[in-house]
Amino acid sequence: MEVTRATLIWVAFGVALVVPVAFAFASPLLAWRDPIYVGAGFAGVIAIALLLIQPVLASGVLPGVSALRWRRLHRLFGGLLVVAVIAHVAGLWITSPPDVVDALMFVSPTPFSAWGVLAMWAIFGTALLAVLRRPLRLRWQVWQLCHATLAVVIVSGSVVHGILIEGTMETVSKTVLCALVIAATIKAISGLKVFTGRAR
Repeated sequence: MEVTRATLIWVAFGVALVVPVAFAFASPLLAWRDPIYVGAGFAGVIAIALLLIQPVLASGVLPGVSALRWRRLHRLFGGLLVVAVIAHVAGLWITSPPDVVDALMFVSPTPFSAWGVLAMWAIFGTALLAVLRRPLRLRWQVWQLCHATLAVVIVSGSVVHGILIEGTMETVSKTVLCALVIAATIKAISGLKVFTGRAR
Protein backbone atom coordinates (compact mmCIF):
# COMPACT_ATOMS: atom_id res chain seq x y z
CA MET A 1 0.00 0.00 0.00
CA GLU A 2 2.80 2.41 0.94
CA VAL A 3 4.58 1.70 -2.35
CA THR A 4 1.40 2.41 -4.29
CA ARG A 5 0.77 5.64 -2.38
CA ALA A 6 4.36 6.79 -2.90
CA THR A 7 4.14 5.99 -6.60
CA LEU A 8 0.89 7.93 -6.98
CA ILE A 9 2.41 10.97 -5.24
CA TRP A 10 5.44 10.97 -7.53
CA VAL A 11 3.31 10.44 -10.65
CA ALA A 12 0.94 13.27 -9.70
CA PHE A 13 3.91 15.54 -8.97
CA GLY A 14 5.50 14.67 -12.32
CA VAL A 15 2.27 15.27 -14.24
CA ALA A 16 1.78 18.65 -12.55
CA LEU A 17 5.23 19.69 -13.75
CA VAL A 18 5.38 18.10 -17.21
CA VAL A 19 1.91 18.83 -18.61
CA PRO A 20 2.11 22.66 -18.57
CA VAL A 21 5.61 22.58 -20.07
CA ALA A 22 4.50 20.11 -22.76
CA PHE A 23 1.53 22.29 -23.70
CA ALA A 24 3.85 25.29 -23.95
CA PHE A 25 6.16 23.35 -26.29
CA ALA A 26 3.17 22.55 -28.50
CA SER A 27 1.91 26.14 -28.61
CA PRO A 28 1.17 27.47 -32.12
CA LEU A 29 2.41 30.87 -30.94
CA LEU A 30 5.98 29.58 -31.25
CA ALA A 31 5.79 29.62 -35.06
CA TRP A 32 8.08 32.21 -36.63
CA ARG A 33 9.35 33.38 -33.27
CA ASP A 34 13.01 34.29 -32.82
CA PRO A 35 14.91 31.39 -31.15
CA ILE A 36 16.26 33.68 -28.42
CA TYR A 37 12.74 34.92 -27.67
CA VAL A 38 11.47 31.34 -27.50
CA GLY A 39 14.33 30.39 -25.19
CA ALA A 40 13.59 33.36 -22.94
CA GLY A 41 9.94 32.38 -22.79
CA PHE A 42 10.70 28.79 -21.87
CA ALA A 43 13.11 29.94 -19.19
CA GLY A 44 10.09 31.68 -17.67
CA VAL A 45 7.99 28.51 -18.00
CA ILE A 46 10.70 26.47 -16.28
CA ALA A 47 10.90 29.08 -13.53
CA ILE A 48 7.19 28.66 -12.79
CA ALA A 49 7.66 24.88 -12.64
CA LEU A 50 10.58 25.33 -10.24
CA LEU A 51 8.33 27.41 -8.01
CA LEU A 52 6.24 24.27 -7.47
CA ILE A 53 9.27 22.10 -6.75
CA GLN A 54 10.67 24.44 -4.08
CA PRO A 55 7.79 24.45 -1.55
CA VAL A 56 7.13 20.75 -2.13
CA LEU A 57 10.74 20.02 -1.17
CA ALA A 58 10.54 22.42 1.76
CA SER A 59 7.43 20.62 3.05
CA GLY A 60 9.21 17.28 2.98
CA VAL A 61 6.11 15.54 1.58
CA LEU A 62 7.81 13.61 -1.22
CA PRO A 63 8.17 9.97 -0.17
CA GLY A 64 11.65 8.49 -0.21
CA VAL A 65 13.43 11.85 0.16
CA SER A 66 15.29 12.29 3.46
CA ALA A 67 15.42 15.62 5.30
CA LEU A 68 19.09 16.09 4.47
CA ARG A 69 18.50 15.35 0.80
CA TRP A 70 15.49 17.66 0.42
CA ARG A 71 17.49 20.50 1.98
CA ARG A 72 20.28 19.98 -0.54
CA LEU A 73 17.80 19.69 -3.41
CA HIS A 74 16.01 22.82 -2.20
CA ARG A 75 19.27 24.76 -2.42
CA LEU A 76 20.08 23.23 -5.82
CA PHE A 77 16.71 24.06 -7.36
CA GLY A 78 16.88 27.50 -5.79
CA GLY A 79 20.07 28.08 -7.73
CA LEU A 80 18.43 26.77 -10.90
CA LEU A 81 15.53 29.17 -10.33
CA VAL A 82 17.96 32.10 -10.23
CA VAL A 83 19.59 30.88 -13.45
CA ALA A 84 16.18 30.48 -15.15
CA VAL A 85 15.15 34.02 -14.19
CA ILE A 86 18.45 35.46 -15.44
CA ALA A 87 18.06 33.56 -18.73
CA HIS A 88 14.46 34.79 -19.04
CA VAL A 89 15.39 38.45 -18.54
CA ALA A 90 18.60 38.24 -20.58
CA GLY A 91 16.77 36.71 -23.54
CA LEU A 92 14.10 39.40 -23.44
CA TRP A 93 16.83 42.04 -23.17
CA ILE A 94 18.52 40.73 -26.32
CA THR A 95 15.26 40.71 -28.28
CA SER A 96 13.84 43.99 -26.96
CA PRO A 97 16.04 46.12 -24.64
CA PRO A 98 13.56 49.06 -24.37
CA ASP A 99 10.80 46.78 -23.06
CA VAL A 100 13.11 45.35 -20.41
CA VAL A 101 14.28 48.82 -19.36
CA ASP A 102 10.65 49.98 -19.04
CA ALA A 103 9.85 46.91 -16.95
CA LEU A 104 12.82 47.40 -14.64
CA MET A 105 11.89 51.06 -14.21
CA PHE A 106 8.26 50.07 -13.49
CA VAL A 107 6.98 52.24 -16.36
CA SER A 108 5.96 49.45 -18.73
CA PRO A 109 2.43 49.77 -20.16
CA THR A 110 1.91 46.01 -19.65
CA PRO A 111 0.67 45.29 -16.10
CA PHE A 112 2.32 41.86 -15.91
CA SER A 113 5.81 43.35 -16.23
CA ALA A 114 5.83 45.01 -12.80
CA TRP A 115 4.75 41.78 -11.10
CA GLY A 116 7.50 39.87 -12.86
CA VAL A 117 10.15 42.39 -11.86
CA LEU A 118 8.92 42.34 -8.26
CA ALA A 119 9.22 38.55 -8.18
CA MET A 120 12.66 38.72 -9.82
CA TRP A 121 14.11 41.03 -7.18
CA ALA A 122 12.60 38.89 -4.43
CA ILE A 123 14.26 35.81 -5.95
CA PHE A 124 17.61 37.59 -6.07
CA GLY A 125 17.07 38.78 -2.52
CA THR A 126 16.38 35.24 -1.35
CA ALA A 127 19.53 33.96 -3.04
CA LEU A 128 21.60 36.73 -1.49
CA LEU A 129 20.09 36.06 1.92
CA ALA A 130 20.95 32.36 1.60
CA VAL A 131 24.56 33.17 0.76
CA LEU A 132 24.96 35.72 3.55
CA ARG A 133 23.05 33.90 6.31
CA ARG A 134 26.14 32.45 7.96
CA PRO A 135 28.46 35.45 7.44
CA LEU A 136 25.77 37.70 8.93
CA ARG A 137 25.15 35.16 11.71
CA LEU A 138 21.40 35.44 11.34
CA ARG A 139 19.36 33.55 13.89
CA TRP A 140 17.46 30.63 12.39
CA GLN A 141 14.09 32.17 13.31
CA VAL A 142 15.02 35.47 11.63
CA TRP A 143 16.23 33.61 8.54
CA GLN A 144 13.01 31.58 8.31
CA LEU A 145 10.83 34.65 8.68
CA CYS A 146 12.75 36.58 6.00
CA HIS A 147 12.81 33.58 3.68
CA ALA A 148 9.09 32.95 4.10
CA THR A 149 8.25 36.63 3.50
CA LEU A 150 10.31 36.71 0.31
CA ALA A 151 8.74 33.42 -0.78
CA VAL A 152 5.27 34.98 -0.52
CA VAL A 153 6.43 37.93 -2.65
CA ILE A 154 8.04 35.59 -5.19
CA VAL A 155 4.99 33.36 -5.55
CA SER A 156 2.49 36.22 -5.58
CA GLY A 157 4.42 38.21 -8.17
CA SER A 158 5.20 35.19 -10.34
CA VAL A 159 1.65 33.85 -10.33
CA VAL A 160 0.10 37.20 -11.25
CA HIS A 161 2.83 37.72 -13.86
CA GLY A 162 2.17 34.32 -15.39
CA ILE A 163 -1.62 34.52 -15.32
CA LEU A 164 -1.72 37.96 -16.94
CA ILE A 165 0.54 36.93 -19.83
CA GLU A 166 -1.30 35.49 -22.83
CA GLY A 167 1.63 33.60 -24.26
CA THR A 168 2.83 30.09 -25.01
CA MET A 169 1.43 28.48 -21.86
CA GLU A 170 -1.98 26.88 -22.25
CA THR A 171 -4.53 28.65 -20.06
CA VAL A 172 -6.02 25.76 -18.07
CA SER A 173 -2.75 23.94 -17.34
CA LYS A 174 -1.08 27.24 -16.46
CA THR A 175 -3.88 28.13 -14.05
CA VAL A 176 -3.73 24.71 -12.40
CA LEU A 177 0.06 24.94 -12.05
CA CYS A 178 -0.18 28.39 -10.48
CA ALA A 179 -2.89 27.17 -8.08
CA LEU A 180 -0.67 24.26 -7.05
CA VAL A 181 2.25 26.63 -6.50
CA ILE A 182 0.11 28.75 -4.17
CA ALA A 183 -1.22 25.72 -2.28
CA ALA A 184 2.24 24.16 -1.89
CA THR A 185 3.69 27.46 -0.69
CA ILE A 186 0.95 27.92 1.90
CA LYS A 187 1.53 24.39 3.19
CA ALA A 188 5.30 24.88 3.37
CA ILE A 189 5.10 28.22 5.15
CA SER A 190 2.40 27.13 7.59
CA GLY A 191 4.63 24.28 8.75
CA LEU A 192 7.68 26.40 9.50
CA LYS A 193 9.01 26.42 13.05
CA VAL A 194 8.86 30.21 13.23
CA PHE A 195 5.05 29.99 12.90
CA THR A 196 4.29 26.67 14.62
CA GLY A 197 6.80 26.89 17.45
CA ARG A 198 8.08 23.37 16.76
CA ALA A 199 10.92 22.03 14.59
CA ARG A 200 10.14 20.29 11.33
